Amino acid sequence: MQVLGIPVDVGLIAQWFEWLMPEEQPYLVPQSVARNLHVADDRGRLTPELRDSFSLYGIEDDQLVCWLTRAEAQGLPPDVRRSQRATHRWRRHDGTDTVRIVRSVENGRRPSRHTEVDQAVWDRIEQVLPCARRLVGTFPTRSGPNCFGTVMGAAGVGGAAEAWMQQAPFEEWLAAETRDGGSDDEPGTVLLWRGRDGLAQHAAVTLGGGWALHKPSQGWMSPIQILTVRDVKFASRCPGLYLHRRSLEH
Repeated sequence: MQVLGIPVDVGLIAQWFEWLMPEEQPYLVPQSVARNLHVADDRGRLTPELRDSFSLYGIEDDQLVCWLTRAEAQGLPPDVRRSQRATHRWRRHDGTDTVRIVRSVENGRRPSRHTEVDQAVWDRIEQVLPCARRLVGTFPTRSGPNCFGTVMGAAGVGGAAEAWMQQAPFEEWLAAETRDGGSDDEPGTVLLWRGRDGLAQHAAVTLGGGWALHKPSQGWMSPIQILTVRDVKFASRCPGLYLHRRSLEH
């Protein structure tokens, strides 16, 4: 099966079901409502994958994470159901569930265009981005692997592409392995978005020929993909972030 232009096996699809359509799903419920319904907080069950599926970041102190079946969720007040941060999808067991899973993963995301990259581009980047071709067109097996680790991994840093790479080691790598400046048309230019505080918030790397390697987020639904440099820059635009460039030494 192809998802966002990437082959996906049945084992990974089965894992997606557990992360996107579990039998019990997390709801943010105000304490007063939870008390009346006799449901308890159990945020310890919230894995990184479920957190990303249901957009459960920065939970406020007066909100409980309650795990409910579809029938139990119907007992929530309508305004509580409407206030959830993400759509809750339930299995129908009618043959459409896999299509709905794929549609959810693809919704709002661009397909990878790695099959369109000329062999000459891959040959040219062999020295500066030796692992790029192996990484592109793959989905992570969990939440965590992010844009910083993807760029480092493409440049040949062992294990980086599978790690939840933090800002500090990424900045150390930038200082050691790159220099200021770069061209979007050349391979090995790190596209780096920094906030007003100067901290790195997102990164991608150019392949040359108008292409760039990109992992949009740390989420399990975010593949390592190839897009045009223009599309990567458009997708990464965000108020308060500013684009900088650094070139890999080679």
